[in-house]
Amino acid sequence: MFLLLFHFLTVQIFAQNPIFKNIFTADPAPLVHKGVLYVYTGHDTASVNAPNYRMPDWHIYSTKDMKTWKHHGAKLSPATFSWATGDAYAAQCVERNGKFYWFVSTFHKPNSASGGGACIGVAVADHPLGPFTDAIGKALIVNEMTQDKPHAWHDIDPTVFIDDDEQAYLYWGNGSMKWVKLKENMIELDGPITVDTPKNYIEGPWVYKRNGWYYLVYAGNGTNPEMIEYCMAKSPTGPWEYKGIIQENVPNSFTTHPGIIDFKGKSYFFYHNGALPTGSMYRRSICVDYLYYNADGTIKPIVQTTTGVSKAP
Repeated sequence: MFLLLFHFLTVQIFAQNPIFKNIFTADPAPLVHKGVLYVYTGHDTASVNAPNYRMPDWHIYSTKDMKTWKHHGAKLSPATFSWATGDAYAAQCVERNGKFYWFVSTFHKPNSASGGGACIGVAVADHPLGPFTDAIGKALIVNEMTQDKPHAWHDIDPTVFIDDDEQAYLYWGNGSMKWVKLKENMIELDGPITVDTPKNYIEGPWVYKRNGWYYLVYAGNGTNPEMIEYCMAKSPTGPWEYKGIIQENVPNSFTTHPGIIDFKGKSYFFYHNGALPTGSMYRRSICVDYLYYNADGTIKPIVQTTTGVSKAP
């Protein structure tokens, strides 16, 4: 009885940020559907002294009020894709025409037609919680399609944006940013791949539109622990005007990763750090804080907190 009471009290007094404490999570990708906010996450399982990432699967959490969260467990893994191997890197799920497309970054099996290396796949489901299956039976983006960088992991961190005219765009990349149009079916490219790397860009792009402005938010300044920087444009293809840093280094993690969403009248900024007990740059945890804009549409600096956000109505 004492142990149960102690556990209850510990949970009750723990600060909200990081918001998920039952496992280590990374690379948040929020999605709002029918009054529910879903967060699609990576899953860090590296040991305390591990020298690298170990990310076996992707998980989903949901909330209706930004305070009470439900963990739906692992809903996708590289094993879902017959051609894939390795870790479950950053991913994003988007809805279109009643289906949910989960764009993921992982690695291709060696000695395959693609030659291996990082790649981007697509899973599809009829519900935001799945079940998800491989949408095309092969990778959408493979290493051989983009030769601008020599390292094998430059095709990671997909983000998808669907504009008001229904044109969909895929953005991704480590070391350089690439983008390409997608066909309406969301599983075929609709044109050539373009490399368009903004100032200080490293990885983890997130693209969205607000009040006529397009925002490209990303992890940058990679000579130090990453910071979140951003650009604005009047078109989803640029030209991108650099606006500066909006989030400084996060505690106990070299990387950070943005996920931005509006929900019930507020704007939210999701990211990860290494602040949980035994956390580290390979054992990260997702946080959320408010995001605010200036009158001209520029983003105010993110205030990182341990208390997080208030309950939404």
